Amino acid sequence: QVQLVESGGGLVQAGGSLRLSCAASGRTFSWYAMGWFRQAPGKEREFVAAISWSGGVTKYADSVRGRFTISRDNAKSINLQMDRLKPDDTAVYYCSAKNGGVSGVSRDYDFWGQGTQVTVSS
Repeated sequence: QVQLVESGGGLVQAGGSLRLSCAASGRTFSWYAMGWFRQAPGKEREFVAAISWSGGVTKYADSVRGRFTISRDNAKSINLQMDRLKPDDTAVYYCSAKNGGVSGVSRDYDFWGQGTQVTVSS
């Protein structure tokens, strides 16, 4: 059984930082790109960032580029360093995995975590 487990969410003031982590288990994730999406109350799930299986290719949403950094420890673990956080970043953040290259489209992803709440106060 495949599991993606996120950690590191919480409450932070605007301008602060948080680091999210995602650990995968249940199968090998070699050749799998992994990514982060987020969903705010009343809004659709949106792409945040993705990274290739090797870590050599990354992709970011315009809204987070320059503030967030995605990294990959190994085939089963990724991180999202979030700096200069804004209230608009408040959302549940989801880790995801897909076979093949990076994508910013949620329907391309095969596996999803349960999500971790990030709240940025003004």
